[in-house]
Amino acid sequence: MARQWISYGFSARQRRSGIVLVAMVALLVGLLSLTAVMRDLDGRSFDYLSTIDPVLPEQPGVTLIAIDEPSMAAIGQQWPWRRSQHAELIEQLRSAGAKAIAFDIVFAEPTDPEEDQALANAMGPDIILAADESLIERPYGSTLVRTEPIPALIKAGARSGVASLSMDGDGVLRNMPHYSDGFMATLFATTGGKPEPEHDGPRRIQYFGPAGSYPTISYYQALDPESYLPPDYLKDQIVMVGFALQANAEVAAGGIDAFETAYTLRSRQLTPGIEVQATIYDNLRTGLSISTAPGWVSLLLIAFSAALALAVSRPKSPAIKALLLTTAVLAMIGGCWLLLQYGRLWIGPVAPTTTLVLAVVAVATRDFASEQRQRRAVTNAFGQYLAPEMVKKIANDPGLLNLGGESRELTILFSDIRGFTSIAEAMQEDPQGLTRVINAILTPLSNIILRHGGTIDKYMGDCVMAFWNAPLDDPDHALHAVEAAQDMLAAMEQVNLDVQAMLPAGSDVPLIRMGIGINTGTCVVGNMGSDRRFDYSVLGDAVNLASRLEGQCKEQAVDLLVGQNTAQAIASIRFRKVADIQVKGRTAKEATYTLSEA
Repeated sequence: MARQWISYGFSARQRRSGIVLVAMVALLVGLLSLTAVMRDLDGRSFDYLSTIDPVLPEQPGVTLIAIDEPSMAAIGQQWPWRRSQHAELIEQLRSAGAKAIAFDIVFAEPTDPEEDQALANAMGPDIILAADESLIERPYGSTLVRTEPIPALIKAGARSGVASLSMDGDGVLRNMPHYSDGFMATLFATTGGKPEPEHDGPRRIQYFGPAGSYPTISYYQALDPESYLPPDYLKDQIVMVGFALQANAEVAAGGIDAFETAYTLRSRQLTPGIEVQATIYDNLRTGLSISTAPGWVSLLLIAFSAALALAVSRPKSPAIKALLLTTAVLAMIGGCWLLLQYGRLWIGPVAPTTTLVLAVVAVATRDFASEQRQRRAVTNAFGQYLAPEMVKKIANDPGLLNLGGESRELTILFSDIRGFTSIAEAMQEDPQGLTRVINAILTPLSNIILRHGGTIDKYMGDCVMAFWNAPLDDPDHALHAVEAAQDMLAAMEQVNLDVQAMLPAGSDVPLIRMGIGINTGTCVVGNMGSDRRFDYSVLGDAVNLASRLEGQCKEQAVDLLVGQNTAQAIASIRFRKVADIQVKGRTAKEATYTLSEA
């Protein structure tokens, strides 16, 4: 019957192809992880996870003095302001008890000598000034330019530190400054902090909130703390002076000295530079900055995800597979968050989760295509031998099949047309017509067999062999076989009418009759044949007996003979005994039965 092997479940070949498939996915994701797109996605995942319930310092380490719109209006000067104005601010902050004062402003160019001298006179070891370092790209090469405050300020006792910050490729500021004399590192050392130990790789900034999370007072308020601030508000505080112009802090507007941070993803707001610097200071002070795992860890996780994808892909149920995939992805993301939260280590989840999802989808796609091929194979293999509803049932659940060979109890039917030789002689000059006649006989008989759940094994000329209880289970196989035989015999009247209409004019051909033999017994059923060609068929003594019973119908003058096992298996139909016959190859005689006329 089936002209090709039909395989179900996870074969060794499927497992090998699955391993190759997920390995290709892992290699692809590994290569993609080197691209800017994946780095940007990894950065976005950091932004999201690092801002979920972040660890916060007990107290902010810096109070911000904001050069903002209210201060611009109160002072009534265009920027840059007179440097004596900043000198006055320093004196007021010291009088208010400030511990250290940092200016996130680069005083790089000389102005009016008196103004410069006024600011220099206010300098001291408690003052930290911003320097700048920038890389200038030119056609003939790159030049690193460092811009320091004017020398008079440094000679007067102030210290400087590089305030330059480097954004990732997507424009988000995530990494701690790498300068040993960075702006906040200098401020941290000035206020008694211990230098941070050397790290193998870059560290990421732990942000503690969106813009406005640090205590902030306006520049003009700091000029008169007694009027605008509570008593001792600035006592022993570290303060930082810099821009915080909210009109320029919208993401869409770009802005001056304002940055996209991890919280921009949620708030859609830029964070002023002084608040970013304050966050860096608290990362140094509390040790909350986040180390990044080396590249080989990500590659190892990609390999692990590929292996996990094979396990996730094993269940047949799409719902279970989707549940396992969702659980695995959430577990990976959750694990990355836990490492970040409690281990201060960042391992990006994008590459491993992408590997997992793509690998599972790839295997699922392969399995779906394989399943469709199997459905087509089932339909092609059994469509001509089983009823359509049985073919559909097998296609929907191939596990119902066992094509490898097994022993089971079957009921076998053989039918043969009596008188077909006369038809063949009458139509010997018309072979095409003879073919139409045999088809007209076998088609209605085959349809009856299929309607009663039988499997057509083969056609042998005008003979049909069929069996019940394979490939699908049929507890009432004996009853269904006999009911099919009854309907086949009842259909012979119409078959004869159709055949007579197809015979040549003037043909004197008698009506055909049919003999049917049915027997029940244990048989071997499965794919049988050679490596190149095989049938789904049955073997066994019960098959031979069914064939002998069909051959005895003419001798016993009956249209239907059934074996003793079949008659005993059916309680709802009455049989009468016909004879005990001697079957070739058996020593004992076999009792035969036919339908009772009463």
